[in-house]
Amino acid sequence: MIVTNLKQIKDDVPAALTVVAVSKTKPADAIQQAYEAGHVDFGENKVQELCQKHEKLPKDIRWHMIGHLQRNKVKYIAPFVHLIHGVDSERLLNEINKQGAKNDRII
Repeated sequence: MIVTNLKQIKDDVPAALTVVAVSKTKPADAIQQAYEAGHVDFGENKVQELCQKHEKLPKDIRWHMIGHLQRNKVKYIAPFVHLIHGVDSERLLNEINKQGAKNDRII
């Protein structure tokens, strides 16, 4: 079902757009199925769940943080997160830049 749904979405969405599959609350094996079908962009809204899935799944998955992010949790996702959606303060932005620099990355 996952593979069929992904194919339908990819057929319907213009190639210039990036589809982020929201994988929150989904088990790692469901994400693995979507990955094996060619999907690499996944969104999580909780830092702890994002970190756990990052540890279990292929390292070339592009993880998106789509939920509220606290400054004290940026350090946990800075080494690997592809994109942080919804930065809501300059202080958070500064922390993201700081942690990105510590990890030799631009986030």
